Amino acid sequence: MQFTVLTLFPEILRAYVDASIMAKAVEKGIISCALVNVRDFAYDKHRTCDDSPYGGGAGQLMMAEPLGEALESVQARKKHVIYVTPGGRPFTQKKAMALSNEKELVIVCGRYEGIDQRIIDMYVDEEISVGDYVLSSGEVAALVVIDAVYRLIDGVISSESLEEESYSNGLLEYPQYTRPQMYNGMEVPDVLLSGNHEAIRTWRLKQRIAKTLANRPDMIFARRNAGTLAQEAEDMIAEITGQVLKNRAAKKTRRTKAAQKTGD
Repeated sequence: MQFTVLTLFPEILRAYVDASIMAKAVEKGIISCALVNVRDFAYDKHRTCDDSPYGGGAGQLMMAEPLGEALESVQARKKHVIYVTPGGRPFTQKKAMALSNEKELVIVCGRYEGIDQRIIDMYVDEEISVGDYVLSSGEVAALVVIDAVYRLIDGVISSESLEEESYSNGLLEYPQYTRPQMYNGMEVPDVLLSGNHEAIRTWRLKQRIAKTLANRPDMIFARRNAGTLAQEAEDMIAEITGQVLKNRAAKKTRRTKAAQKTGD
């Protein structure tokens, strides 16, 4: 896959592209990443790429002409173009998987108050938001998209590593442990040392469900509504929910007894 990123600050992305797993994937020829400096397409000696918006308002806006020229230079009209912006559709693991099937992605990094709407109308296939917050750097958002997508491409990391991580199969990932076996008085769960693969599988599934119920119950509801929750998972949900209710009742009882004791 080819990533092409249009940016005013290619140095921000260069450090990432040249490091860690992505650097290895580039070296193997699995992916490539071209960084295009929009300032190279500016018309004046100051390489100006921003101006105040028509109609007034705070801040500056990236100008249409340099950005349009940069997009034309990479033949963007023939490729899938993404503009990362807080006003876009939410970025999800499902979207990352869909994008990993593209041969090339062109990502536009906004700055200041964003980019001229005419560029969006002429070139952009989809606007993507990496979260319900505002960043000062479109480069940071672009890196989020790139990182989530490239790791899903065959040959970057093992398929086994992808199978049970967060958001795969609609659940969050289970807790993991490594050496030492004892750390600050805390031991690795016995089941992980048992060598019993079925017991380990069951424990991990239960942990995934418990974590998802606690942090992202909406994911459980979505799977249930889709009819994709196995009976084993439903039984675990009932068990976990029952234990939570039992713990809450016990906690309430302890508080009541403590209050009565204080009253005495």
